[in-house]
Amino acid sequence: MKTHPLEILISEYLAQVKKATDLLERSFGTKNILGMWRSKKIPQRGSLTDHTTYELHGIGCRVYLSGICIDFDYGPDGRVDGFDPWRLYIYACELPRKYKKFTNKEYLESEFLEYLKLGKANKIPGSMSNLYFIQHE
Repeated sequence: MKTHPLEILISEYLAQVKKATDLLERSFGTKNILGMWRSKKIPQRGSLTDHTTYELHGIGCRVYLSGICIDFDYGPDGRVDGFDPWRLYIYACELPRKYKKFTNKEYLESEFLEYLKLGKANKIPGSMSNLYFIQHE
């Protein structure tokens, strides 16, 4: 079966989110970063390493990692494997030479709709989350 063009972008984005969240967890000793911030146990923004900073927002976080910004939202039950067209667009714009065609928001959104029609990703039924998650066969 042919790989959908968006799959490479999604796969790399999720790998970067994992790298960022692993670093957050190592730095703060927990996966519940939002809970720590909301209970004022950690600041909204700060440094994780000499070259890595973070900034918590709403239900998500931006981590500036290796010169690029990884912006993600926490999903249901603290999941970090979710994505949406906006987050993918932001990530593509961080790497415009690699993902030039996905820096066009309309193009990315049309590809995303096609990807969903193929049944490759869905929202979690009954969840308030706007994130999509890969459907494993």
